[in-house]
Amino acid sequence: MKFKPLHDRVLVRRIDEEAKTAGGIIIPDTAKEKPSQGEVVAVGPGARNEKGELVAPTVKAGERVLFGKWSGTEVKIDGEELLIMKESDILGILEGVAAAPAKKAA
Repeated sequence: MKFKPLHDRVLVRRIDEEAKTAGGIIIPDTAKEKPSQGEVVAVGPGARNEKGELVAPTVKAGERVLFGKWSGTEVKIDGEELLIMKESDILGILEGVAAAPAKKAA
């Protein structure tokens, strides 16, 4: 199934962080927090400003982003858990970081 977000919404795949601290301590699954990094899967066409002009989104598919802890709505598409959020919920783009291994696109 294909999914295209509307307006200024972005479809994001969470990227799991390491289960080990810098000191080598392994963190059990029950103590882990949900990751706040993700890979942009799809982006809507953008929002409209007060003049009715389309404002193109800043993020692009394939970029790695950082978002708020409680951002987005969790959805399941083709058995994969993804997040749909407004572009304004994204805090920034992580540059110089290798993208996650590619999975099938939604």
